[in-house]
Amino acid sequence: MVLSIPKYEQGPIRPPSEAQSLLVRLTRNCPWNKCLFCPVYKGEKFSRRSFDEILNDIVALADAAKHVKKTAKALGYGEEINRQVLARINAENPDLLQVAFWLFGGAHNVFLQDADSLMLPAEQLSRIIQRLKQTFPSIDRVTTYARSRSVIRFSQAELENLKESGLSRIHLGLESGNNAVLELMKKGVSREKHIEAGQKIKDAGLSLSYYIILGLGGRALWRKHALDTADVINQVNPDYIRVRTLAVHPATPLYKLKASGDFIPLTDDEIIAEELLLIESLNVIDSQFVSDHVLNLLEELEGKLPAAKTKLIKTIKSYQVLPEDKRELFRLGRRTGNFRNLADLTDEIVCRPVEYYYRQLKEKGQTVDDQIQQLMQRFI
Repeated sequence: MVLSIPKYEQGPIRPPSEAQSLLVRLTRNCPWNKCLFCPVYKGEKFSRRSFDEILNDIVALADAAKHVKKTAKALGYGEEINRQVLARINAENPDLLQVAFWLFGGAHNVFLQDADSLMLPAEQLSRIIQRLKQTFPSIDRVTTYARSRSVIRFSQAELENLKESGLSRIHLGLESGNNAVLELMKKGVSREKHIEAGQKIKDAGLSLSYYIILGLGGRALWRKHALDTADVINQVNPDYIRVRTLAVHPATPLYKLKASGDFIPLTDDEIIAEELLLIESLNVIDSQFVSDHVLNLLEELEGKLPAAKTKLIKTIKSYQVLPEDKRELFRLGRRTGNFRNLADLTDEIVCRPVEYYYRQLKEKGQTVDDQIQQLMQRFI
């Protein structure tokens, strides 16, 4: 089946939690684009897409959905989008695959791209969301990335109107609550502005997802990074706390600081100690702690606070008390993709290839931490 593929733009990234969301591009790239740790958008100029461009994309996305449904019908599935339909789309019209996955997931969620959709005027953003919901009545969640500075320039009434128009959640890169870390990483915002933005989002009735980068303070600032980040979270009480582990990509300015010795990254064990201090210092009411990224060593650290706090701490400490060789084995298994959680250490079949790899490293005189630094580059 050869189809004329509708043309629409999509940006390069989205949160893991938006894997089955429809991606609608409102802006191109990042308006700040100076963060030392970020490899995305470097060398790219920021621009706002015109209102008409965006509306044309919504029409094209609707046409794409119709094409996917036609494929399902031609295969004898009616309008059911199943794995057989996904396989056919992937084979014949891979440009439609993202829309197909969205339909496969129920067609409920939309993510507005790129790095900061709140760079558009509030009134225009409201109209876009309304048009999306008119075009796709099944939508019940609309989310976006934003920077704290962009949130602050909106009035409380504008944020509340966005909520009324259908915006559900703002994903905000807190990264750190420590001003020295934020300044070092050229984040372009202070902890005070982070707090102001977070409280405005919550007061507007919007869901707030904070992103934290474990290890961002390096060896010099790790303790302040953990304590001050916990303090910001405690003051704002976001709906979600999503942790990411720092991996220094060669394409980032931070890589040069690392090479010169001006930034010393933490090892996995040091990052786990930092994460423990962060969790122990949390005193929030009802945030969901989420570890939904492949770079995180302990992916199983998930739960609703404050009830889950004891369990999270217990899990970290159960890793810390392991003998050194078991911790090394787990780190290697996690970074090679063989392990998902600590229980995998007791699975003989799952452990076998990791143990073989571990012995090879030891025989060659290579350290696990050096090998892990190379392995983590694959996941950035």
